[in-house]
Amino acid sequence: LGGRREPRKYDPTFKGPIYNRGCTDIVCCILFIICILGYVAVGILAWSQGDPRKVIYPTDSRGQFCGQAGTPLDATSTISIGHCIFFYRNATVVIEARQVVMKIFEDYTQSWYWILIGLVIAMLISLLFIVLLRFLAGIMVWVMIVMVILVIGYGIFHCSMEYVSLKSEAGSNVTLKDLGFQTDFSVYLHIRQTWLAFIIILAIVEVVIILLLIFLRNRILIAIALIKEASRAIGYVMSALFYPLFTFALLSIVIAYWAVTAVFLSTSNQPIYKVFNETACDHSRKICEPAVSPNFSTSSMKAECPDSKCLFAFYGGETVYHKYLIGLQFYNVFLFFWCANFVTALGQMTLAGAFASYYWAFVKPDDMPAFPIFSSLGRSLRYHTGSLAFGSLILSIIQIIRVLLEYIDHKLQGTQNKCTKFLLCCLKCCFWCLEKFIKFINRNAYIMVAIYGKNFCTSAKDAFFLLMRNMIRVAVLDKVTDFLLFLGKLLIVGLVGNLLRFTVDNQLVKAFENTAPNLHYYWVPILVSMVVGSYLIAHGFFSVYAMCVDTLFLCFLEDLERNDGSAERPFLMSDRLLKVLNKKNKPEPAE
Repeated sequence: LGGRREPRKYDPTFKGPIYNRGCTDIVCCILFIICILGYVAVGILAWSQGDPRKVIYPTDSRGQFCGQAGTPLDATSTISIGHCIFFYRNATVVIEARQVVMKIFEDYTQSWYWILIGLVIAMLISLLFIVLLRFLAGIMVWVMIVMVILVIGYGIFHCSMEYVSLKSEAGSNVTLKDLGFQTDFSVYLHIRQTWLAFIIILAIVEVVIILLLIFLRNRILIAIALIKEASRAIGYVMSALFYPLFTFALLSIVIAYWAVTAVFLSTSNQPIYKVFNETACDHSRKICEPAVSPNFSTSSMKAECPDSKCLFAFYGGETVYHKYLIGLQFYNVFLFFWCANFVTALGQMTLAGAFASYYWAFVKPDDMPAFPIFSSLGRSLRYHTGSLAFGSLILSIIQIIRVLLEYIDHKLQGTQNKCTKFLLCCLKCCFWCLEKFIKFINRNAYIMVAIYGKNFCTSAKDAFFLLMRNMIRVAVLDKVTDFLLFLGKLLIVGLVGNLLRFTVDNQLVKAFENTAPNLHYYWVPILVSMVVGSYLIAHGFFSVYAMCVDTLFLCFLEDLERNDGSAERPFLMSDRLLKVLNKKNKPEPAE
């Protein structure tokens, strides 16, 4: 582990993020561009070969789509029983799944305005929290803590009431194991064991949060000061609050491209037909021509075995494209991870550069760039695309290994012994921990790259040793603050979810009695707006706060090493942080 292990020396010329910098990790930048071009080529090839209808609609024994207009088996076709008999490939499962999907789609069409209202409420609450944190950080932190405890407490109370109310209902004591999987998810809400599980889960969460708050009560006061400083920084860089929209748009493109390419790749196989015999023949199960072709009926196989049939067997192919199809799927997954991690890394480095320019500005905001976000984004893309690609590549390799381990575990289900299970479990646990560690290192490395403009490896080593020299402060300030911000996200999700549930159940006010939609699954709008929508919106706003806290944290650690509080080397941190760290700037000596 090479790198700078000693504290950074005082540099009178350092005034914040360095503008005179060069390109870093150029080789990885070139590799990333080449892989992106290859990714585009894979997408074009898949789109020209695939047929997504194979995923949606069942096929018959000849590989023909069932019930589709314009096909030999449209809705008006008759099915005969005998020698050209049809059998459906997983037809029952496909039909049932399609019915569930259609019901969910109908729920979306019926409740889209409630979902939109929930998302708007989540955005307004998040913005309100950000504004209040700017002026009332200390009070808001304690309000968040109390509100989270109360919201979870109400959840326990509500689940307990439901559990008691089902005591007298017939069939409510059926266990979830005996019930099995049901497409009508509302059935589970009539089982007492479901509400008991909710009570246990919420109670565990409540106890864990309360215990953490008890043991960290003194540290919370320190974290509040850091949140106040982050609020002040965001006040000077308000455009940072809207940057997650840009990240979300890029991630949406990456996810959509991966999903579409994956579907077309998985449906680009050709139908393979084989000979099926009722009597034993030497050429049984050999590949044959399709049954719709007259070739098989006049072939030597048919003459030797009159009972033989040429039927659809599976989807495959013998071309070079089909032989390497699994490799193309692997490439699609790997590039998805790489591109998604790159977009996330770009957002982290951009925000880090903007907030670092705030911290190191001697006179705020006069010494800050006119547009901190745009300046930082431009530096990141112009000089450090290679560093972003390098860090994202390392993380993607670990993630793809985790995917392979899960794939191997799935394939070996039922055939592996205890030793193999234990080994796979250990490997999955180790790579999970390694992924978390690499994410932590990458995040801090991007901050150092944004400030000093060095390559990824140098920046990662500098950040690592800087944090190791301040391990106690890392645990006290950084992680406690992350925990408080997580409570804020939980509170927003809980408030929006409960509000929407009351509205859908016509329990909010009488004015909504005739407006709540009739849904197949009431959990659809609740799940979308609460878990997906509200959490993503809250996470987007609070992730800016978290990045601001991490950047300011590294900056004032550097500040402590560079400066000593004298008139010649004054600390650049705010008075709040000086008070937290029991530091102060000495006044200039009188003449």
